[in-house]
Amino acid sequence: MILRRNRRVVPQLNTTSTADISFILLVFFLVMTSMDVDKGLQRMLPPVDNDAMEEVTDVPESNVLQLEITQSNKLLADGKPLDVSRLRSRVLAFVGRGSAGNDRMIMLNVSREASYDLYFNVQNEIVAAYNILRNRHARKTYGRAYALCTPEQREAVRAVYPQRLTEVVATGQEGGAR
Repeated sequence: MILRRNRRVVPQLNTTSTADISFILLVFFLVMTSMDVDKGLQRMLPPVDNDAMEEVTDVPESNVLQLEITQSNKLLADGKPLDVSRLRSRVLAFVGRGSAGNDRMIMLNVSREASYDLYFNVQNEIVAAYNILRNRHARKTYGRAYALCTPEQREAVRAVYPQRLTEVVATGQEGGAR
């Protein structure tokens, strides 16, 4: 009796749809993953010619709110400690005091060693306070929100509540420059 050996054929996987499934999974994860948005401050940088941007103004001390970020990441308002969560109401009260905020100025002294997060949060609270004031004035004057006003109306509202902010970068001493 002669035994015949049959050659065994190794079964192969059908990989035709593997590329399709991989592509679908890749698209799924790209769409479903949340991307962190970088924080930043929208500011107009001064022009190259520094002389063109210098503006000297005499402002009475009662019309200046002095904010300071120390190297130990503490916020001081007129020399007294202030929590960042209360800064918006402080700026609202200060700038909104009187008939208009166009004579008010905020002076921000920042230590180089201060954290960017605190600096960002302080700037954010100042901008939020000005947005609230401008929105109130636009609603009272034009009957609509500031964002819905025409460019001419926005310019008029900004003339009443201009954001006058002076920044001073302090050296490393605690307390910064005054």
